[in-house]
Amino acid sequence: MTFINEAEWDRGVRLLIGILLLAGGWIFASGGVWFVLIAIGALALITGVAGWCPAYTACGISTRK
Repeated sequence: MTFINEAEWDRGVRLLIGILLLAGGWIFASGGVWFVLIAIGALALITGVAGWCPAYTACGISTRK
């Protein structure tokens, strides 16, 4: 039984967005914006690495074939 519900392209996009948001938050932002960028970037990076998105599961979505 597998819980992976993200296709390879979906995982790649999440990894790229996560890295960009983490870098942008770390380099350019401060205060509340910093926290939001870091939190969203970390979430995107974690779901990209794991291949499983809890929101996809809750909505019954899967980008895998």
